Amino acid sequence: MSVIDEIKARTEIVDLISETVQLRRSGKNYTGFCPFHPNTRTPAFVVFPETGTWRCFGQCNEGGDVFKFLMKKEGWDFSDALRSLAERAGVQLKPPTPEEQSAEEEHDGLRTLLEGAVTFYRHQLLNTPAGKEALDYLRQKRELNDNTLEAFGLGYSPNSWEATFSHFKSKGCRDDELIACGLVSERDSGGIYDRFRHRIMFPIRDARGRMAGFGARILNPEDVPKFLNSPQTAIFDKGRLLYGLDQARKTIRTQDQVVIVEGYLDVIALHQAGFSNAVSPMGTALTEHQLYLLKRYTRRIILALDPDAAGDKATIRGLEVARQAFDREQDPVFDARGLLRHEARLKADIRVTMLPEGLDPDEIVNRNPQEWSAIVENARPIVIHVMETLSVGRDMDDPKIKTDIAAQVMPLIKDIPSPIERDTYRQRLARLLRVDERTLLENVPASSARHARRTRRPPRGAPQELQPLGASGGFALEAHCLGVLLRRPNLLYQVDRRLQEAGLARLSPQDFQHGDHQAIMRLFQESVDQDVAEPINYVFNSLSLPMMELADDLLSRTAKLDPNEERVIEDLMRGLLELRLRNLHQNIEYIRYLIQEAGEQGDTKATSYLQMMVQHTETMRRLNIAVGRYTGRSLPTRQQG
Repeated sequence: MSVIDEIKARTEIVDLISETVQLRRSGKNYTGFCPFHPNTRTPAFVVFPETGTWRCFGQCNEGGDVFKFLMKKEGWDFSDALRSLAERAGVQLKPPTPEEQSAEEEHDGLRTLLEGAVTFYRHQLLNTPAGKEALDYLRQKRELNDNTLEAFGLGYSPNSWEATFSHFKSKGCRDDELIACGLVSERDSGGIYDRFRHRIMFPIRDARGRMAGFGARILNPEDVPKFLNSPQTAIFDKGRLLYGLDQARKTIRTQDQVVIVEGYLDVIALHQAGFSNAVSPMGTALTEHQLYLLKRYTRRIILALDPDAAGDKATIRGLEVARQAFDREQDPVFDARGLLRHEARLKADIRVTMLPEGLDPDEIVNRNPQEWSAIVENARPIVIHVMETLSVGRDMDDPKIKTDIAAQVMPLIKDIPSPIERDTYRQRLARLLRVDERTLLENVPASSARHARRTRRPPRGAPQELQPLGASGGFALEAHCLGVLLRRPNLLYQVDRRLQEAGLARLSPQDFQHGDHQAIMRLFQESVDQDVAEPINYVFNSLSLPMMELADDLLSRTAKLDPNEERVIEDLMRGLLELRLRNLHQNIEYIRYLIQEAGEQGDTKATSYLQMMVQHTETMRRLNIAVGRYTGRSLPTRQQG
């Protein structure tokens, strides 16, 4: 029995769903009101104990097994649901090594200490005279209610060098434990003191809700720095955490959108006002890992930045950390080019919105929630944001200003993978500058032109390695085709038969250019050749947790396939043939380059390269005929001479 099958066998679906939905027996099954959409009239949500599945026959029209229910309920991805259900069912996913077991026990001990610190700081805030100043500040100036204070676990650290240390020492905690979890610090001259003093305390949790550390804000304006975080520890890495994600992830997944703001209090105020898809990178630059975390829940990302961070023309280049001094705050600097690279790698939609001058998100949402909604709704693509920011308050009739704006914006446009988006932004820039679009294309900086030539022509002796297709939509096409196959394993035989009828090779991992897709395709082919487990279970049981997340994403992309199998196979064939055409075109371009190089150097390999070109040309002809069968048209074969 596979791990997934064992978890399902040990998990009683009625008991699991009953924790959220009030179920009523109806024959062999159970009914209730769907927890995923408003409905108080007709109980259209049905649980089928015999098959271990559920389905909503109302507005959602969704269904699945215990994994799908937990993913939808909690806003988790597959790996999160797998870990949770495995723990609930008492199933061990993988026997830990002694080192892993030891590290996990150490981490659990640190988290237990930090949970104790949350309780300690909460008591100081709510039940001591010293905490009244902080409590009044949060309630009156920041307009936070008691439910919100409790939900986010806010507290107060006493104005003392040893109050926290003494509290935990009295409970038998060791000095090294308190240092390891970041609650206290060591003096160079010896001795230990409280790291956080006379500050509002913000518990920071990972995406699964486990304690990782604290953020702390001053109450006395004379104190520095304004914000202080836990130091780097075994469980606290600021670049790998997002404040509020544990509470925001479900809404992010439901709304398919996340809003990134700068501060803890911004996140909290937005959640209190009902905008619970907000998170914060805690005052520093967004990291690749943080964006990867968000990608698990959505690819629609909005940056809500203040005018200083996003509008200053001198800092329009990067979301980096600018340090004024070692003891000052860290200020995010807007980097359009860096964000575009993130956007391309993540296949995301990253947009930017600027806040009104002098106002923070919490101030905006407290005075008018509709104003915040409008700000988010009007978020602009990065390139448009840069265009408009650079042109504000400038003489757009001055040729030198036009040249300066074009010099900053055109490199951004060239970095955009989609040719349609590039053309659209060039047209918009031309209208903004009131110049002919051809003028923009003619004035490509020399360095950009050299870079373009380098990317078109591989270096001498380069291996025959294909470039990722993600930039031109190939990643999405690969993901779609692979997702269809995972959902309908029986289609593989039909695909291979139709390819062979067209005189083409069977499907193989080499039809996919993305390395992870190739790995999943190899496992998928193995899965249909064995009869021990269902193909999908065989694939998932053979994958690491990160790869499970990718495979789960492939399935989510193809959740609603056409019930007509013939239409599905035709759609799949069109996609696979398109992938082969793209791959073949790239191979032909590469061989053409090799032929040219060999000819210039008198290399005897030129003849073998020409033979390869002939073979590729014949394959191209067959591909075009096959494409014509499924599209009603034939794609022209490129001139190979």
